[in-house]
Amino acid sequence: MARILVVDDSPTELYKLTGMLEKHGYEVLKAENGADGVALARQEKPDAVLMDIVMPGLNGFQATRQLTKDAETAHIPVIIVTTKDQETDKVWGKRQGAKDYLTKPVEEATLIKTLKSVLGA
Repeated sequence: MARILVVDDSPTELYKLTGMLEKHGYEVLKAENGADGVALARQEKPDAVLMDIVMPGLNGFQATRQLTKDAETAHIPVIIVTTKDQETDKVWGKRQGAKDYLTKPVEEATLIKTLKSVLGA
């Protein structure tokens, strides 16, 4: 099954998203900040990345831009999963290279549907 990297500084969100993904058979990799997420994506080459925005240090917009502009990781689809629900945030997220943008709290069915869509499954 596909390997999904979840990048979020909230232990609660990591736990919730991991539970949803594992229930549907996905293997989950976790990072607690943007810099670790970028490093782990480069090392592990997951099939997709779920990226929070508001994190200390390298935020999700910056991390997404690094992943989508790097030849090594540009093929990995990034889905932003955040509490930021303004239209400007969605536009900016897509401009950084994100394939999709979900607002927390995310519904399990929506998350899985979106993942399947970006994975071409």
